[in-house]
Amino acid sequence: MTIVLDSASATLPGGPGLPQERRLRTSIPGPRSQELMARKSAAVAGGVGVAVPIAVVAAGGGVVVDADDNSLIDLGSGIAVTGVGNANPRVVEAVQNQVAAFTHTCFTIAPYESYIAVAEALNRLTPGDHEKRSALFNSGAEAVENAVKIARHYTGRQAIVTFEHAYHGRTNLTLALTAKNQPYKSGFGPFAPEIYRVPLSYPYRDGLTGAQAAARAITVIEKQIGAENLAAILIEPIQGEGGFVVPAEGFLPGLVDWARNHDVVFIADEVQTGFGRTGRMFASEHEGIVPDLVVTAKGIAGGLPLSAVTGRAEIMDAPQVGGIGGTYGGNPLACVAALATIEAYESDGLVERAQRIGDTLLGRLRGIQARDPRLGDVRGRGAMVAMELIDPATGAPDARLTGRIARYAYEHGVILLTAGTDGNVIRFLPPLTISDALLSEGLDVVAEALAGA
Repeated sequence: MTIVLDSASATLPGGPGLPQERRLRTSIPGPRSQELMARKSAAVAGGVGVAVPIAVVAAGGGVVVDADDNSLIDLGSGIAVTGVGNANPRVVEAVQNQVAAFTHTCFTIAPYESYIAVAEALNRLTPGDHEKRSALFNSGAEAVENAVKIARHYTGRQAIVTFEHAYHGRTNLTLALTAKNQPYKSGFGPFAPEIYRVPLSYPYRDGLTGAQAAARAITVIEKQIGAENLAAILIEPIQGEGGFVVPAEGFLPGLVDWARNHDVVFIADEVQTGFGRTGRMFASEHEGIVPDLVVTAKGIAGGLPLSAVTGRAEIMDAPQVGGIGGTYGGNPLACVAALATIEAYESDGLVERAQRIGDTLLGRLRGIQARDPRLGDVRGRGAMVAMELIDPATGAPDARLTGRIARYAYEHGVILLTAGTDGNVIRFLPPLTISDALLSEGLDVVAEALAGA
């Protein structure tokens, strides 16, 4: 089952020289992975679940290798984190050099150049040519919280608008912003106040144009909240955990125009969509919108924990000195990893690679959809694509089928992720370093799973 890298992707950076192949030495999970899962059950809190019960020992290019020497095709990239490939050589070298120099000083105590360089890069890369500032944090949820803090401080208002099917994190404030109850919110309230949820543009389900969906959302905002009370509109340009919902064309620009006219801060949560994932450096670029604040994480640092808020200088500079920051925010190891990761995106053609991956994903999945009515919708941009599974007799979401397909896939050497408020979406987030051959083989397994379900 060994796969030779095809010419289109042979020069893409991989991991630590791993054979790029799907390889099954044992059933999955194998005996060593089962041993680790037993240890997990005894030592790790029960609320921490796993999607694929394996013990990972190596990863790179487009594969993940477990302790039983099984090599699985990676169509999840750690939830869109390792876009440049796991153990990317640029990232490895940068981190090795930095860890030998110093691991921590706390930027707000004794600053260092790499933090500033990451901020400069984000100011350059994010949409818009206005003057910008950036602040670095650890996780997507932490960055979202800080974006909300900054918007509230700048406007002097408290209300925040978020959307149906949204996912923004697992902290108390970001759980209030998140729409999905199970498994994220149930039992963890009460949640932060002054959070308001309005309808999203969901073309497959609502059939509205972007302008119609924007008008519907704005009507709710004006009648139930009032622009004079609203600090910010917070939205994922393409929803992540909510099911990779791509709003109808015109929806996002309509919201941006309304926000500008009412001095409301427009925040784009690009945690999952950022850094080449959708075939543009940022998903906001597809419709030419320029957010006031952009939240980034996941793909920013090749697997190291880093996040950021980048935005208009006058908004970012509004909080008092010391009002934003944190002990580990912009850790030097993560910062040099981010600089190496950004270099890989820009120098190795990975944004363009995401476009080609998207063409393959959409082409193959829409071909299956034409033959299989259980695929209610296939959607996405670049290397961020999903299929929504339904009962064709009723049109109802089919979460059980979704779970069976994901399980079949990993048992046959392919890592898939599920999503959606109703649990009926399979999302495809391969590393941008995956070969065409591995991607095609992974999709073959998905087709087998559907045929056998």
